[in-house]
Amino acid sequence: MCPACVLVSTGPRGSARSRSHPVRSFIPRSRHVLAVVLLSSFVFPPMPVLAADAAPDDDDALDRIVVTASRTARTQDQTLAAITVIDRAEIDRLQPPSLQALLAGRAGIALANNGGEGKATSLFLRGTESDHVLVLVDGIRLGSATSGGASLQDIPPEQIERIEIVRGPFSSLYGSEALGGVIQIFTRRPQGSAMPSFTLAAGSEHTQRATLGFGGRVGDAAQGGWYAINASHGRTDGINAYRGPRGFDPDLDGYRNDALVVQGGWRFGERWDAEARVFRAEGRNEYDGTASNLSDTVQQTVGGRLRYASTDALRIALSLARSDDLSDNYRNDAYASTFDTHRRMATLQADATLGAALLTFGFDWQADHVESSTRYARDGRINRGLFAQWQQDFDAQSLQASLRRDEDSQFGGVTTGSALWGWTIGDALHLSARYGTAYKAPTFNELYFPGYGNPALQPEHARSLEVGLRGEHAAGNWSLNAFETRIDDLIAYDADLRPTPGPNNIDRARILGVEAVGELRVADWDLRGSATWLDPRADGDNASRGQLLPRRPTRSGRLDIDRRFDRVSLGASVSGAGKRYENLANTRRLDGYGLVDLRIGVAFARDWSVQLTAGNVFNRRYETAEFYPQPGRHWLLALRHAPGAR
Repeated sequence: MCPACVLVSTGPRGSARSRSHPVRSFIPRSRHVLAVVLLSSFVFPPMPVLAADAAPDDDDALDRIVVTASRTARTQDQTLAAITVIDRAEIDRLQPPSLQALLAGRAGIALANNGGEGKATSLFLRGTESDHVLVLVDGIRLGSATSGGASLQDIPPEQIERIEIVRGPFSSLYGSEALGGVIQIFTRRPQGSAMPSFTLAAGSEHTQRATLGFGGRVGDAAQGGWYAINASHGRTDGINAYRGPRGFDPDLDGYRNDALVVQGGWRFGERWDAEARVFRAEGRNEYDGTASNLSDTVQQTVGGRLRYASTDALRIALSLARSDDLSDNYRNDAYASTFDTHRRMATLQADATLGAALLTFGFDWQADHVESSTRYARDGRINRGLFAQWQQDFDAQSLQASLRRDEDSQFGGVTTGSALWGWTIGDALHLSARYGTAYKAPTFNELYFPGYGNPALQPEHARSLEVGLRGEHAAGNWSLNAFETRIDDLIAYDADLRPTPGPNNIDRARILGVEAVGELRVADWDLRGSATWLDPRADGDNASRGQLLPRRPTRSGRLDIDRRFDRVSLGASVSGAGKRYENLANTRRLDGYGLVDLRIGVAFARDWSVQLTAGNVFNRRYETAEFYPQPGRHWLLALRHAPGAR
């Protein structure tokens, strides 16, 4: 197995070949739709409106502040990193059937899905590996220590308040996994008085959805609190998700998801405040093509944070959390295997204002533990990370520099760093540059899976250089970023490894890319778009040198167009991706595709609306992983009650 050929497996998270699953598509390319997407991104250069992790008692701040790019609250203009934010208003407008559908076509993102809703989905950010992206839910790490990836397909969009996607290396702030970037998901928060909200929906493939939320605030801004409870249920009969030669079964492969978020916070005065939250998503997924064909899964996070402001210039926060990734797998209803990951985490962070500078320093502690029906040589490890960051504005220029040292009980220490520079040119242009290093720790499967793992593995390392230009004008915004990433010590299958062939640090990769994103308002029409050009190639000293890395399209894009007429809203989304290859030898080609989605909504009373969405309206046949078809034409009709919806 080559590290670059590789994705999360279709079935159990403990599969030794956890990064890879073979694929190819028989679908004809749809170049015309893709050309429209790419051209539109320059004709209408858009930049997403940024949202944030502000306190729930400051609604305006939710549209101005981002936190993932620096671990501190920064405004959109102050943020130097390449970032995309998807807020709740956009999620309500798009009504995506899944989180992967919401992310598809965004700048720097490529997806490979194994057969529709609820099926294993691999996300490649800026051409890096599918396990090179750190996923956070409300600041808590999510993911499997055995396979190395997070199960994005199990997080329902109904539970999401907003998403911050930060592109580029961020190990200097977050440690392992943040080699390609960070995706942080914030769950639903109360937006007004204590009023219930709910949604009922039905659609094709016998899809059914229901959500119920309740939240509010007590007290005032000086001393008071907030709370929120949101529950969701979804099910679908799905499609026949697999057409390949191994374990083929021409049935419908359904999916069910039940999720609950309970959270709240309290401000004790000017100095102290606290928050606590629980997120749990349970999935039941049917699939074909592996030794098992049914999985019961759980994604869960539990955490709390206590913050203290000793003075206006010094703030200290202590966070304690736990995340669990659980999977029980079955073959024709007979138990097959269990792969569970438990993570305990603690963070102490201080932010000090020193004149015009903001200094951040802190300590992260994380303990991973694996419980499985498969016996691993080691089932736990501990990582300790010490980090520091300096941010300062100098008139029209800005600097952000960070340094981190991680000590892992399995492989030892790693030091990473990052430096960002920005220059505001006049009132409309912002020039930026960045250099950073990152690393990814090997997974438990790569280290210890019986008959496969190599306990001598070392982390994968990367270095990245990036330049960007951002513009703002009365009708909208745009940005353009170009980058190069080099990855060393990539973990690949080594047939010459002794005494047993297996994974080894023997490969390299070089990735070049350009991203264009932006937004524009023209004659009451809102246009938002993104386009990515990518050249991700193997760079090792072997026969694969110069070949395109698998499952990464060399070009992709998305354009969303919306308009509101009093009580009626209309919209369309056009997305597409170019060709890609299933294998590193580039002999099994997946053709490009283009998709069109349509939507219409009617607000028929105060706080009440009905919305109809139609996806893949031209019924394009395509695959993002070989032998795993994607859904054809589908629709969803939703009734929504949302007091004070934005």
